[in-house]
Amino acid sequence: MHTVSVMFKRILLIGAGVALGFALTVGAARLANAWGLLPNRELNRSADYMREVLQMVNKNYVDETSAGYDKLAKTAIHGMVESLDPHSEFLESKDYNELEEELSGDFSGIGIQIEMRKGHVLVIAPIANSPGERAGIKHGDEIVGIDGKGIEKNATMDAVVDRLRGKPHTNVTVDFFRPGSGKKFQLTLAREMINMASVRGARVLAGHTGYVQISEFSEHTGDEFDHALDGLLKQDIDCLIIDLRSNPGGLLDSAVAVAEPFFRKGEMIVSTRGRQPEDSDEYRAEGDGEPLVLPMVVLINAGTASAAEVVTGALKDTSRGIVVGERSYGKGSVQSIFKLKNGEGLRLTTAKYYTPSGISIHEKGIAPDVEVVLTADEDSKLRVQRTRDDITNPAEFKERFGFAPIEDRQLAAALDVLKGVKLLDERRAAVAAAR
Repeated sequence: MHTVSVMFKRILLIGAGVALGFALTVGAARLANAWGLLPNRELNRSADYMREVLQMVNKNYVDETSAGYDKLAKTAIHGMVESLDPHSEFLESKDYNELEEELSGDFSGIGIQIEMRKGHVLVIAPIANSPGERAGIKHGDEIVGIDGKGIEKNATMDAVVDRLRGKPHTNVTVDFFRPGSGKKFQLTLAREMINMASVRGARVLAGHTGYVQISEFSEHTGDEFDHALDGLLKQDIDCLIIDLRSNPGGLLDSAVAVAEPFFRKGEMIVSTRGRQPEDSDEYRAEGDGEPLVLPMVVLINAGTASAAEVVTGALKDTSRGIVVGERSYGKGSVQSIFKLKNGEGLRLTTAKYYTPSGISIHEKGIAPDVEVVLTADEDSKLRVQRTRDDITNPAEFKERFGFAPIEDRQLAAALDVLKGVKLLDERRAAVAAAR
């Protein structure tokens, strides 16, 4: 794989997630220099004009504290970069550090997954063996206050997450409302390092069918997937389901690593094309030995984005997998991370990615081969079920999350597809043997 000989450059594919939603590959370093070092007259004129405006605002604005040069410059950079497209962003030091933390797959907090619904912050599910689960937090609990301060009506998800997270062993007091009982309650929790496994639920289903769920693509996903796949193969699976539903993305290198076992060495998995030579690259399988060949289904939905679409597109494009579910999100542009001074950075769209046959899915998504559309209620409940597959007792599940487990119609369709594929293969083999 070609490696870019630049400093602190990372390539991102951003998806539809709240906390995550990235796909990036680590190259070497490219240090972005600030303002006016390039011998470009247009750049110099623009920089001079910006300097003139900064001085004018700093000198004349009525509120002197709001017109400091540093604050004005950062606000200007935010506006400049974030006006380009929805995925480019100026990352101040706090945001840059959080990005690094999220991409590692580890963070310090109380271990609950939350969502914003009609202005209310609701718990999707507590993470297994986390402070939140041990304290008895349940699916559907509403967060109404943090550390004595209520949740503002216009609060963003990021703002709420920032207040819940913090350094390990520090305390946070959270006020909850439980709709089922109509009661409010308060918990003081000690934050811990939370390790979010990105590959989970690996098991053998009916008919020697292997199943594995990938919730994101973090630094450890490739190794986690290899370990899960090896375990399934040792149990004599003869077909495989890879569940990428609601997977918002992750590290591009990890997405390539997940697809690689099914490709012969040298075969194309994904490519990127951009203005600069270093932004155009081909990602080919590097593993030795024969690729793994078996009937396979990839499960997707509208929340399947970026790196997850890389895996889906590669397997569908090369006829290695049948795609079941709903059309994916359609995030096919590439973002690079440039490290600036003071621990800050830029996330800038620099290229698009393409499936092995050269198809761009940007703003189009990947259409399933077999479409199975879920209702919003089904999707919400199944997200919880996929998150907490460690609770297998239906009564315990209902007690914990407030509803009984429901049928996964998309998974059922995937199993039916694989039955049909195996039956067809058996008939072809019988015909060939009879000749």
